Amino acid sequence: MQNQLFINGRFVDAAEGDTIDVLNPHDGSLITKVAAATSTDVDLAVAAAERAFPRWSAMAAADRGRLLLRLADAIDANAESLAQLESLDTGHPIRDSRALDVPRTAACFRYFGGMADKLQGSVIPVETGFLNYVQRAPIGVVGQIVPWNFPLMFTSWKMGPALAAGNTVVLKPSEITPLSTLRIAELMAEVGFPEGVVNIVPGYGHTAGQRLAEHPRVRKIAFTGSTATGRRIVEASQGNLKRVQLELGGKGANIVFDDAKLDAAINGAAWAIFHNQGQACIAGSRLVLHERIADEFLDRFIALADSIRIGNPLDATTEMGPLTSLQHLERVKAYVDVAREQGGHVMAGGAAPSDPSLAKGYYVRPTIVEARTPQDRIAQEEVFGPFVTVLRFDSDEEALQIANSTSYGLGSGLWTRDLSRAHRTAAAMEAGMCWINCYKRVNPGSPFGGVGQSGYGREMGYEAMHDYTEARSVWVNVDGNVPPHFRR
Repeated sequence: MQNQLFINGRFVDAAEGDTIDVLNPHDGSLITKVAAATSTDVDLAVAAAERAFPRWSAMAAADRGRLLLRLADAIDANAESLAQLESLDTGHPIRDSRALDVPRTAACFRYFGGMADKLQGSVIPVETGFLNYVQRAPIGVVGQIVPWNFPLMFTSWKMGPALAAGNTVVLKPSEITPLSTLRIAELMAEVGFPEGVVNIVPGYGHTAGQRLAEHPRVRKIAFTGSTATGRRIVEASQGNLKRVQLELGGKGANIVFDDAKLDAAINGAAWAIFHNQGQACIAGSRLVLHERIADEFLDRFIALADSIRIGNPLDATTEMGPLTSLQHLERVKAYVDVAREQGGHVMAGGAAPSDPSLAKGYYVRPTIVEARTPQDRIAQEEVFGPFVTVLRFDSDEEALQIANSTSYGLGSGLWTRDLSRAHRTAAAMEAGMCWINCYKRVNPGSPFGGVGQSGYGREMGYEAMHDYTEARSVWVNVDGNVPPHFRR
């Protein structure tokens, strides 16, 4: 288990010798101590990335792609150990780490490995006698900050397009969950990535993250996390006007119309909010139900929530594990109090499970709360846990009004058998993504990102590759004639 910084192709201790305790969310025990990067370490990492950039960006795109493909193969070959590490560190149920997190990580690196030599420029039709073509060039050194909720997967989402496009990377994983990202660094060294192309600096946001965001030699910063921190990233980036890409909070509306297939909608709504203990920006955290089906839906939904198997994430039968940190557990439980204070009806959960074997862990039962109005705090603020707010509507117009009543706009969903209603509603949802009769589907080729307070820029797909390059326009005087201006 690697616990050092990864700078210039080597694992090293932090310059100031500080460490961070990495805890097991199942029981609060110490997993290991990881080196804590400070501004000095970030400076060293940026310098290494800067030295590596000329060689890496000049490398044939197909060769960069082959290294990413080798990395994907190495992830597949180490799938079980990666899944175990991710579940130990984050609390993800091992069945999800095996079936989703690790395969999606490999798939993302493989997608961008294949994309590396397929990013094309363009030729612009201009006046006769001139050729104008546009090249897509890598930006340079990019800083990337990965959150604690899906560290393994987000490491691939961030690094894949940046590296394929020819950039070099300094990446800061969360201080809470750095272990799987450091393991990816080991695999990158094993498959032959050149020194300095990727540098990993786990550390605190106010030190390592702040320095990365403000660093004058970093040309772009890509951040996934809270909206409040995103604002601080933007402020810190202003010194050299670096590009900023943000994937921030969400308060996803999941609308169930009265003609929906209830079995599918009930199971889909549970997946939307309880997968990964609700710790997902795209979670369907507002369940918007038509009055005609609301009571039946809730009876069955509550029964399903109460049946979810909560337990040790390393147990293959566990369906929902602990929250990732004690601080976050306290935040989620505080919103139960907020709900009661504002007259909300706690219909299920809201407390720790009764199993004494889970008493030391960061566990909370699936929580379902019906709000009084769409303006209640629990309907407006991101809880980021297994906590779903229920709202009711009578008409399509009211459902859409509720869906668009927050400042967030990341993920959204709807359930209906009416094709016209589905497309009409999806088009009017103020969100970067909308799922119809499903929820939380992602693919390396599909752009992922939000609008409003959920950020800007996109992960994955062609858009991500495009966002990690800059356009360079080249004009050629084809016939060689001297321009008439000031000709002697």
